[in-house]
Amino acid sequence: MNENPSVVTTEMVHEHIALVTLNRPSARNAVSVELACALAQTVQDLEANEAVRAVILTGAGEVFCAGADLKVVAAGQGNELFRPYGGFAGFVDAPRRKPWIAALNGAALAGGCEIMLACDMVVAVDQARIGLPEVARSLLAAAGGLIRLPRALPRNIAIEIAITAEPIGVQRAYDLGLVNRVVPADALIDEAVNLAQAVVRNAPMSVQESLQIVKRVHEADEATLQAEVWAARDRIIQTEDYREGPRAFIEKRAPRWQGR
Repeated sequence: MNENPSVVTTEMVHEHIALVTLNRPSARNAVSVELACALAQTVQDLEANEAVRAVILTGAGEVFCAGADLKVVAAGQGNELFRPYGGFAGFVDAPRRKPWIAALNGAALAGGCEIMLACDMVVAVDQARIGLPEVARSLLAAAGGLIRLPRALPRNIAIEIAITAEPIGVQRAYDLGLVNRVVPADALIDEAVNLAQAVVRNAPMSVQESLQIVKRVHEADEATLQAEVWAARDRIIQTEDYREGPRAFIEKRAPRWQGR
């Protein structure tokens, strides 16, 4: 589904679930210009694919993503890692309505942590580490880390991570609510698929509308959000799935969602 399958690969692991893999294991899946372009295109392709209702994002090898490729940054090309569509890595600011699950096969550091924070849920192996080490290289976590991490964690913990450059272990991240599930390495993708299946069995439009509102809870006041809830409800009422849900319940069968 993208023009650069060597650095980002996509496969269907379920009728409605896509698995996207960052595929630069020899470089710890660091974000190159090629990877950023490929991931941006992948996001757009999956958003446009009506058969896909949830996406899992993982990395090849033993690291999820080590962030920006510092060779690119040192060459003065760091800005190219921020794409017109999607921002850093072609992903962190990409407009997405479908849920993305980060499947951390290892460390998510710097921009890798920011990619994780841009996802909607996280499953991680028990040896994963999460952190923002940018200040140790006279850099800033400018791809959302300094904003999204304090929204996801208690203030003092977020400050500690941002200014000490020291990562936290996945168990601490789980205890703090940053990670949904922690599993052994050989169970990572299966557990991510299980979580995705719990999503895709539900009405697609209801999932997407609910996700958009929940993601904006720190960005808008309650009155604005309530108005958005009612607007979303009005859109859902017009769909065939709105009628199918109660009908399937009454008929004691699984619903047949159309996504419209």
